[in-house]
Amino acid sequence: MSDADRLANDLAAAPLKAVPLAAAVVKKTAQNVKDHMVNEARSNGTYKHFHRSISYDVHLAFGGIEAEIGPDKDRTQGALGNVLYFGTSKNAPVLDINSGLRAEEEAFAENLADAAERALGL
Repeated sequence: MSDADRLANDLAAAPLKAVPLAAAVVKKTAQNVKDHMVNEARSNGTYKHFHRSISYDVHLAFGGIEAEIGPDKDRTQGALGNVLYFGTSKNAPVLDINSGLRAEEEAFAENLADAAERALGL
């Protein structure tokens, strides 16, 4: 088998290897973002149980893998998420919904690049 044939085979197999590797990166990043959000949301005040409402789900979507991270309105104080993250017409937001994403952005890019290299056999 020639080098070109081996390269063609590696490239053909890469998508099958890449999906589970990328899914693992997305899942780990989602957990880290969730943990960041939980830590920021801890309070002894009027929303002391809100941090327990924060969760995440990872699923395959058309064209990729996505994670949904944030408060679950069906959990205790989860419905406060809109007020705490976006504020009201009379009050500013208390929490920053994007801080966990910003904290994980660089590591996510690096880990995803590593996963792509592994999928390509590099």
